Amino acid sequence: MANNHIGPKRLVVGAHYGMRDWLAQRITAVVMALYTVILLLAFLTGNTSSYETWAGLFSNQWFKIATFVTFLSLFYHAWVGMRDVWMDYVTVSVGLRLVFQVATILWLIGCAGWAAQIIWRM
Repeated sequence: MANNHIGPKRLVVGAHYGMRDWLAQRITAVVMALYTVILLLAFLTGNTSSYETWAGLFSNQWFKIATFVTFLSLFYHAWVGMRDVWMDYVTVSVGLRLVFQVATILWLIGCAGWAAQIIWRM
């Protein structure tokens, strides 16, 4: 009888992170949506037509932290999505897929550093 790997003794392969990544995508999306609501409230309730007003808003430590957490959520959200794109559509070579994934990680880390510099310069 051939070993068809069906049933409880089947050979399970794959990444095994589907639920974790699905949940991470939802949580990061909620963080970004909440930050968008905060920005909309700040925009609609105040006089935000001047640089000084926006600089005053971003001078609050809680707002800097909220902004940076939102950026980190955005970068993680982008990482999960891009990693899935590379895994699903770059099938030519595992090495090429690894190059794309490493380039994506380096790009997102660079963006996080740049975002931190910009936020805490104010």
